[in-house]
Amino acid sequence: MSLAHTAAEYMLSDALLPDRKGPRLKGLRLELPLDRMVKFVAVGFPLLLVSLAFAQEFSSGSPISCFCPSNFSIRQAAYVDSSCWDSLVHHEQDESGQSKTKSLWPHKALPYSLLALAVAMYLPVLLWQYAAVPALTSDLLFIISELDKSYNRAIRLVQHMLKIRQESSDPDVFWDELEKARKERYFEFPLLERYLACKQRSHSLVATYLLRNALLLLFTSATYLYLGHFHLDVFFQEEFSCSIKTGLLHDETHIPDLITCRLTSLSVFQIVSLASVAIYTLLVPVILYNLTRLCRWDKRLLSIYEMLPAFDLLSRKMLGCPINDLNVILLFLRANISELISFSWLSVLCALKDTATQKHNIDTVVDFMTLLAGLEPSKPKHLTHGMCDENP
Repeated sequence: MSLAHTAAEYMLSDALLPDRKGPRLKGLRLELPLDRMVKFVAVGFPLLLVSLAFAQEFSSGSPISCFCPSNFSIRQAAYVDSSCWDSLVHHEQDESGQSKTKSLWPHKALPYSLLALAVAMYLPVLLWQYAAVPALTSDLLFIISELDKSYNRAIRLVQHMLKIRQESSDPDVFWDELEKARKERYFEFPLLERYLACKQRSHSLVATYLLRNALLLLFTSATYLYLGHFHLDVFFQEEFSCSIKTGLLHDETHIPDLITCRLTSLSVFQIVSLASVAIYTLLVPVILYNLTRLCRWDKRLLSIYEMLPAFDLLSRKMLGCPINDLNVILLFLRANISELISFSWLSVLCALKDTATQKHNIDTVVDFMTLLAGLEPSKPKHLTHGMCDENP
């Protein structure tokens, strides 16, 4: 008998979680994996395109090439290229013969518009970092710590029950105390459950998360409008007519009225425009999926932690509308599942509980570990019959 109790004590000691040492903040993931992917793509892709635009400019020299008259010198031709690039205005005549102009400024503004897009896409990230991360960090540290502590308390409770059973000479006294403790709910530690229930009535985290994704959709829509309104108008125009007869050159007769120029950077402009549309179109379903996750509970995570005493948010049907801070916290608990040491233990116990022959007698980790330690989860039938025979 002592050997069996010693084996049970070793088993329970091994089931205890080790105490954490060192800062736990470094290991926390304060962004969901899909949100991090959206951030890297939405911010990093425009910066990549900026580098592509600047690399093309440095490798090929001037972004335009003008066809100057043959009597122009090299310096005059360079001046024409520089002047036409500075103005970047296309001169043409309409059907009535009147002169009209069209600005080609999107070509010149391409690198700066990409930088502005990267900055705009980073604004939702800054909003999340400063408005939600401090509160989310404290919530996660407290909840992760309490979940692991609740598991350890349940194991220590079984150790104490085993010790009392060994020291008790009368088994009836032990089982009477155990039934009384369960009836009076001594095994429950309701602090964490009440804290999570309070988070269902809080909406600061979920509002910030919704605002972050709404801003991403807004800036993506603005990108579509900018590309469609400004880039599409000059998307296929490779050549334009430039006028340099301005200022002191206005009255010069040997200078032609219009000089034809060619945009050598048109291919880069087209690649950047098409790539931007394609990438941000692919990001929209991901952002929408992130929003739809707030419309349902992660019940698998909750069902596993139902093994803990007084953690019965599901069985008591305490979950209401999922659009609240508790659902956001559950999403981040799932993302930080590696920080929850108790999760793997409880997952194993849940799997074993589902295959146990006495499933109806096993509700919590206390009941299951009691059974594994060699104690009955409830009062043995022969003791119950004995009590009935003594009190007919």
